[in-house]
Amino acid sequence: MSDIVILGIFVADTAYRADRQPKMGETILGTSFVLGPGGKGSNQSVAAAMAGGKTSIITRLGKDAFADIARATWAKAGVTPHVTEDAESYTGAAYIFIENATGNNAIIVAAGAAGRISVEDVEANRALIEGAKVFITQLEQPIPAARRALEIARAAGVRTILNPAPAAPLDDDLLALCDIVTPNESETESLTGLPVTTLAEAELAADALLARGVGACLITLGERGALYRDRTRSVHVPVISAGKVLDTTGAGDAFNGGFAVALTEGRDVIDAVRFGCATAGISVTRPGTAPAMPSRAEIDALLACGS
Repeated sequence: MSDIVILGIFVADTAYRADRQPKMGETILGTSFVLGPGGKGSNQSVAAAMAGGKTSIITRLGKDAFADIARATWAKAGVTPHVTEDAESYTGAAYIFIENATGNNAIIVAAGAAGRISVEDVEANRALIEGAKVFITQLEQPIPAARRALEIARAAGVRTILNPAPAAPLDDDLLALCDIVTPNESETESLTGLPVTTLAEAELAADALLARGVGACLITLGERGALYRDRTRSVHVPVISAGKVLDTTGAGDAFNGGFAVALTEGRDVIDAVRFGCATAGISVTRPGTAPAMPSRAEIDALLACGS
């Protein structure tokens, strides 16, 4: 059994750096290319395991070289995989463009085998989900599988976290299964139809999500940190910087993984948000996604410097 169980996908990240994205029909020269592990569920599991959490991932892989990258990544981080092998599909991949000047990114994901994660896959791992302290999922795999997993976790009294990325229409019944939702600014706007350009706007958008049934809303705000809002309090946690921002890819995954670990350790939710911010603050100073996730010692050291 694991304290943290994550349902999500693995994809191989193909990351290109350039001064700008090409226009349609245009070819430009990039400045670098890196092949590495990615996928929100996988990234979050690596972040959680690196931060000291006993972590499992439920997913699907093809039988190919990219699947080998997945297994090696999880073994190195200490993640326990629960994998359905899918010989009829391929292990997913992602195109990632990174802007040289800012480190900002644009991404296209082809989920492959993980796009076929099913309710049956979830049911096969029911005991694993029921034995967790925290369950996390996202929206890169099919929503019916995410919904069923949230139902199982909620019925077992497991704390449920939904990272609603990439943004997709969600009904109130699904949102009501979530103790905490963790959208970024654009995902919050997509879910609520409200702008999120200021802290005050983020609070209004969080209220809209609370009205739809979520237990609490935790909006990640990039360089402005994060906003936690539930029915009794609203707290803004500033960003915790670890140095120059190099690559923001995977920052939200780092945050979610670190946040989950702190919750399993019994920390107050605001302390857990700070832990998540520190995890993300270190990750953005490094290239890549899973390879950028910090160790527990690094997170503790950064928090100690800021205390």
